Amino acid sequence: MTSILLLISTIIDIVIFFIVAMVVMSWLVGFGILSPSNQIVAALYRGLLQLTEPILRPIRNFLPNMGGLDLSPLVAILGLWFIRNLLFEVFGRM
Repeated sequence: MTSILLLISTIIDIVIFFIVAMVVMSWLVGFGILSPSNQIVAALYRGLLQLTEPILRPIRNFLPNMGGLDLSPLVAILGLWFIRNLLFEVFGRM
């Protein structure tokens, strides 16, 4: 059971990494540091968007509109941490 918990924990860590990478990339594109017309930047941005959007879109639909502030990555990361900790509390004692 410990191996399965560690695998789930690792998957959650990878998803959190992709969410953080998407946030940083969107900031870099938004502030003009990276150009979205660059093919590598555009491909990386599209890839990160496709990986994170299935998680972030339902959260965005649930959260109220905060103007230009998107809190869905923060909510997603906190939720993933909560799920990981809950799994270890419930199944880690077996």
